[in-house]
Amino acid sequence: MIPARYSASRFPGKLMESLAGKSVILRTYEATVATQLFDEVYVVTDSAIIFDEITSHGGKAIMSKKEHQSGSDRIAEAVEDLDVDIVVNVQGDEPFTERESLEKVLNAFKDDHDKTIDLASLMVEITDWDEINNPNTVKVIVDQNNFALYFSRSPIPYPRDKEAGTHYFKHKGIYAFRKQALLDFYRLPMQFIEATEKIECIRYLEYGKRIKMVETTIQGVEIDTPEDLERAKKLWK
Repeated sequence: MIPARYSASRFPGKLMESLAGKSVILRTYEATVATQLFDEVYVVTDSAIIFDEITSHGGKAIMSKKEHQSGSDRIAEAVEDLDVDIVVNVQGDEPFTERESLEKVLNAFKDDHDKTIDLASLMVEITDWDEINNPNTVKVIVDQNNFALYFSRSPIPYPRDKEAGTHYFKHKGIYAFRKQALLDFYRLPMQFIEATEKIECIRYLEYGKRIKMVETTIQGVEIDTPEDLERAKKLWK
């Protein structure tokens, strides 16, 4: 499932911006289908423009019935009546989505026979201090078993001692959910920490869900700003 909102606050209309001759959302959809990992791939949107963009190119899209505050809410509505076990959320601004990283996320569930993992997601190590301090970059810290402890737009942990050997990890916006965890999210109200940080996966932590983080080395470009789009265009070449 690829949640796609047209009126993004930081970069309105970004999903319909051109990336090497195709829209960002169409690039993301085609990249996700090309992994050949999924029974079905859908764009879930509240925008007729995005819906038409996908369906006019032979893709599959679902129109949201309600207004939603997050991509998880949008996806939960779409899958509520579907007979599925694992649902994967690929962000619509991730045109460099590739098989290797998605497969790592899905593999987190293969040996989880006791179903201790509610959802799995990706992180990539970052070393550039501009990126570490950038509030558009969501950082994550984990325990010894790579379960998420917290997500923040601030640098975490705080670098009081830069020589302590801390590694910083960027959260990549790809999730694999157990369907029940996703439906629980949909039905539970937002709490103040999620509302403060504006990071939806914090809600899972606030309600005791366990998020398994899987490390990848593949960065790609998430398109949050016009500058990101220019970087994506250069990388695409």
